[in-house]
Amino acid sequence: MQMDLLSDIRQDLCQKANLDWLLHQFDVKNAFLHGELTEEVYMDIPPGYNTTQTGIVCRLRKALYGLKQSPRAWFGRFTMAMKNNGFKQCNSDHTLFLKHRKGKEISQLQDYLATEFEMKDLGGLKYFLGIENHHLGEYPDQVPTNKERYQRLVGRLIYLSHTRPDIAYAVSVFSQFMHSPSEDHMNAVLRILRYLKSAPGKGLMFSKHVHLNINGYSNANWAGNVTDRKSTSGYFTFMGGNLVTWRSNRM
Repeated sequence: MQMDLLSDIRQDLCQKANLDWLLHQFDVKNAFLHGELTEEVYMDIPPGYNTTQTGIVCRLRKALYGLKQSPRAWFGRFTMAMKNNGFKQCNSDHTLFLKHRKGKEISQLQDYLATEFEMKDLGGLKYFLGIENHHLGEYPDQVPTNKERYQRLVGRLIYLSHTRPDIAYAVSVFSQFMHSPSEDHMNAVLRILRYLKSAPGKGLMFSKHVHLNINGYSNANWAGNVTDRKSTSGYFTFMGGNLVTWRSNRM
């Protein structure tokens, strides 16, 4: 049975930490636009395209963002490129490609992929799918950002966090920099917006569990804030199997 992709990534990160593996990250710009469609897919005439004819549609030859076929189309294109470069696709996990070779394989792979796609070298892996130890703070050399826009976005996120506990802590951190936000702070806020766009329907759901048991969970770190070295604690309370209260505090 094919393993979950995120489980594979967590296992890779675990092995990197324990075996000192080198993990290098590349980014393919506009990845989904490289996918070639095998099905017949049509779309309405895009806004701004002038035509005197009626009842006309466009047939897509390439994938677009938002199409349900796009992820599969892109992965098929990427798989073909990796196999052409001598990689073998793992039978148990089709997202894993293997090539037994030493030397300058990473740089050679980058050069090859650059002939197939528009690439960006992100260097050694530091951040992936939200997995990192990120510390936002105030620094003398920070680049300022649009203060009004930052405050407006964070204000809306504060309101949304009342029904989205998954972003509650991050929003509480962002709100600490309302007076002097930097580009790093704004980028962190935009990451939350991208997460919300890709994860709709993750708000509170009150379901029937035929009991009213109360369960609480708490956690804390020690002097984890890089600005004032304060500690952060948080708790969640469930009643009848449903989340009813949560909070994070700085001490």
